[in-house]
Amino acid sequence: MAAHTSQSVAKAAGDDVEHGDVARGPSRRTDSGNRTGGRGGLRRALATHWYAWAMVTPVVLVLGVIIGWPLVRGVYLSLTDANERNVSRTIGVRHIEATYEFVGLDNYAAVLSDPVFLQRLVWTVVWTVACVSITFTLGLALATMLNRDFKGRAAYRMALILPWAVPGFVSVFAWRFLFNRDNGILNKILDGGGISAVPWLDDPTWAKFAVITVNVWLGVPFMMVALLGGMQSIPGELYEAAEMDGARPWQRFRHITLPGLRAVSMTVILLSTIWTFNMFPVIFLLTRGGPGDSTEILVTQAFREAFITSPRDFAASATWGVLILALLMIFALVYRRSLRKQGEVW
Repeated sequence: MAAHTSQSVAKAAGDDVEHGDVARGPSRRTDSGNRTGGRGGLRRALATHWYAWAMVTPVVLVLGVIIGWPLVRGVYLSLTDANERNVSRTIGVRHIEATYEFVGLDNYAAVLSDPVFLQRLVWTVVWTVACVSITFTLGLALATMLNRDFKGRAAYRMALILPWAVPGFVSVFAWRFLFNRDNGILNKILDGGGISAVPWLDDPTWAKFAVITVNVWLGVPFMMVALLGGMQSIPGELYEAAEMDGARPWQRFRHITLPGLRAVSMTVILLSTIWTFNMFPVIFLLTRGGPGDSTEILVTQAFREAFITSPRDFAASATWGVLILALLMIFALVYRRSLRKQGEVW
């Protein structure tokens, strides 16, 4: 009886396999269930988080209009020969249509083969590395000082944050007055000490020193505040245990403070690098890229192509802008990869 029942079950199973019912039936149900579940999950997410979507959507639209469209337009112009003579324009009541043409990667080949690009790139890298390294060092030193308890600490904090509160162009104009060769305060002080006037903004070397000084002045408060916040998040018990073990101040700083600031340091260095690489106001307002073109960086060169040279070359300016974006993206990717190798998640 048992053998007869087993044979019947086996035969039924064999018939199902033969007709593909067992193989195909559950598969169809699973696939349709997944598709239905996916659509249902999306509906549930929209229904549950509709307020968040409503808040995010306007921001996405604004960013798309302000950043996305100009970026796409700039990439397109970099592939053309657009300049002020062949773009669409209106003169009085007469409208002239655009006549510029698509030229592919010719603009990129022209810019990359131009010695000017290498000169601007080298000085931009030097300017960025110098500013970021000095700013980080000074910010770390000031944050270490302000992380201790002493009389008048709040007043010192406010004084050191003040350059950050002043609008950038106001600070640059104030420094321009200080660097004035004939009537500047700095040269007046030097003259009182019997030292001849320094051509701060008239000599290429001194002009580079001047722009780095001003940018460091503007960047130290942000670096100091960020690092100070990171220091205050380090548990005090670590310092107490290290002090009980006989660790000296330098040893506590090296083995507790610096490792504790690693995540904050990596973030502020990345942000400071991107900001400095694109720091147009300091260069333009202080030296206009001069004397000559000694302090021109990549972004001021892009500005010069679009608004100063004649005829204004919009395609070349867009090409410089796209190359700047590409360089920063490459730097960010390499930086992120190096952080991951060190075990940092970013």
